[in-house]
Amino acid sequence: MGKTSTKYIADAIGEFLKRINRYAPMEILTVPDIKSTRGLTEDVQKQREGAGILSMLQGGDHVCLLDERGREMTSREFASMIDNRMNQGLKRLVFVIGGPHGFSQEMYDRADSKLSLSRMTFTHEMVRLFFTEQVYRAMTILRGEPYHHD
Repeated sequence: MGKTSTKYIADAIGEFLKRINRYAPMEILTVPDIKSTRGLTEDVQKQREGAGILSMLQGGDHVCLLDERGREMTSREFASMIDNRMNQGLKRLVFVIGGPHGFSQEMYDRADSKLSLSRMTFTHEMVRLFFTEQVYRAMTILRGEPYHHD
């Protein structure tokens, strides 16, 4: 949801995306923030955000929600999960960062899995940065490159 407007975070995300794309194609798609949320309940906001996200999904997508109630993994476990999904021949592995209030029930119903980066709460921009770094780390783990240290 929403764009990354903090320049140094956007620059770092861009650097990791450039590195990741040496291994596999990856792009970040954003759904515009909901305007005029003042009179809307959290549920209505989540439903509108969910509708925007769902409109971007394709039938064969494996959808993984980045959710505080998701499974926590080590970087090696995450790399293994990505490897397993890639070996399944999926067309797209889609990771979704929700809005400030989380996901709608429709998003949970569509999800194939849930992943937690931490039990702590972070801004959307920081989650994008942490997540792209972890994808890059996963790619280097899978290739046996020296980026990750146990």
